[in-house]
Amino acid sequence: MIQHKSIAKWAFAGAALCALMPSSAAAQLVGYEDVDSGDPAVADDSSDAPGRPARTARIEVVPYVELQQLLVADLSNGGEVLTYSTVAAGVQLGVSTRRAEAQADVRYERRIAWNGDLDDQDIISGIARARYDVLPSRLAVEAGALATRARSDIGGDANGILVGNTDNTVDVYSIYAGPTVSLPVGAATLAAGYRFGYNRVESDGPRLAAGGTPVDVYDDSTNHLATVSLGVQPGQLPVGLAVGAGYEREDTSQLDQRYEGKYARVDATVPVSPTLAVVAGVGYEDIEVSQRDPLLDGTGNAVIDGSGRFVTDPASSRRVTVESDGLIYDAGVMWRPSARTSLDARVGKRYGDLWLMASYQQQLDPRTNFAFGAYQTFSSYGRRLTNALASLPTQFDSFRNPLDGSLGTCFYGSGNSGGGACLDGALAGTTTANFLSRGAAAQLSMTRGRWNYGVGVGVDQREFEGQNLLGTIDLTGVTDESYYANVAAGVQLDARSSFDTLAYLRYFDNGIATAPDVLSYGATAAYNRQFLRGLSGVAALGINGYKPEGADAELIASVLLGARYSF
Repeated sequence: MIQHKSIAKWAFAGAALCALMPSSAAAQLVGYEDVDSGDPAVADDSSDAPGRPARTARIEVVPYVELQQLLVADLSNGGEVLTYSTVAAGVQLGVSTRRAEAQADVRYERRIAWNGDLDDQDIISGIARARYDVLPSRLAVEAGALATRARSDIGGDANGILVGNTDNTVDVYSIYAGPTVSLPVGAATLAAGYRFGYNRVESDGPRLAAGGTPVDVYDDSTNHLATVSLGVQPGQLPVGLAVGAGYEREDTSQLDQRYEGKYARVDATVPVSPTLAVVAGVGYEDIEVSQRDPLLDGTGNAVIDGSGRFVTDPASSRRVTVESDGLIYDAGVMWRPSARTSLDARVGKRYGDLWLMASYQQQLDPRTNFAFGAYQTFSSYGRRLTNALASLPTQFDSFRNPLDGSLGTCFYGSGNSGGGACLDGALAGTTTANFLSRGAAAQLSMTRGRWNYGVGVGVDQREFEGQNLLGTIDLTGVTDESYYANVAAGVQLDARSSFDTLAYLRYFDNGIATAPDVLSYGATAAYNRQFLRGLSGVAALGINGYKPEGADAELIASVLLGARYSF
């Protein structure tokens, strides 16, 4: 586990609070990342728009402190037993008013090891999403923030519980913010948006692939996305027409990498019935990725700094590693039978190949939300993480592992927000390489009596491009796949006690010939009991394991006792 030595974790805490001012025009589709897909003539996203349920005013702020004792036993190969004491403080927040929606779950933890060979740890984790309608139906500001721990090397292990001297684990921080504008221009609507994102990964040092070749260790990146469109809805004309354009840039510190993507397109919407329309679009897109070369030593190997990152050769010129431009087009259907049901499916050509997208959302009843999405996009670790964070609804249910305090990777839409998203694909493994991403994901959340449930499943494939650099690992043409399933359930046993359980199963099919595939799995169960007003206790058990291909399996059992005081 990493000792945080930078200010990134503290910057996240401030960003999480700032995120509670603005958020989620982009919170739409499960897994669908193409925020620049160009459907400019979209309806107003305000919850107070006609046909949408009105927001019910709600403000909940629950700060808390915790004391815990944790025992972790390695059950494989006569492993060691580790003991920790934990002091934690956090806040859970939910806001829903006529102009604002926000949700946050932020936690700081000081973990004190009883074993002499383990360091004490400071850990910040959390998720925050928010939206504020400055001018309803005209101007909104949205933002989000994420702090979590994730897998580092795509060729390494995949631990399920993040305590002890865990290998192949990094701390990930992501924030984004930006405004959206929608203005009438005669019979047309002018829509524009801007988003800034920042992503940072903190690693504990150099990493080597099989054979001793250094792999890239992600540092940080910034990305900017700007879009504009002018459109007329069907009714003003026999068909809806819109013209749109967008520009995106990402700057990654590793080897001074730069991504630039530009597009312009025209879209048409042809109503078939009051709830069904055929949509089609055509345009032009230009994508370029470039970077400088690593500095090489006298033997031709890449020079690595103390953090394990490549040193950029200051004398090297910028080299284009990925280049794609040409005609893009797609066609499909949009179905909106009610304010609680939506379907959007399209197929066409993009990135020089067949392109498809599909999304379906339904609020089956006030306590049941379902969402499904299939996607295909050209992305990177940073851009994808920003898009995944922006895809979360502003009202969601989050779950934490009671044993290590880590956030679950699936977030389930609650109330009128619907939808939801799982971040497993976005957190599959850090790399500065760009890639084509394809996959599908589904989430279901529901409440039945005293029970509440959440289920998330998905598959994600990454086909890497443009990472053939002298003296480094070559990912060009490598394709990996991630399969995942997450289940959460809880029940209110009586007025003072509850029971919660979490389970996950993940399989990582590694595309690197010298690296193993990895299966990881685990389950936890926790019993919570309120003793006095604000004072509660928890007892939890867990089992986590992972099995790299061709290696011995690791199995870890955990036991926790703790107390929480909520203010």
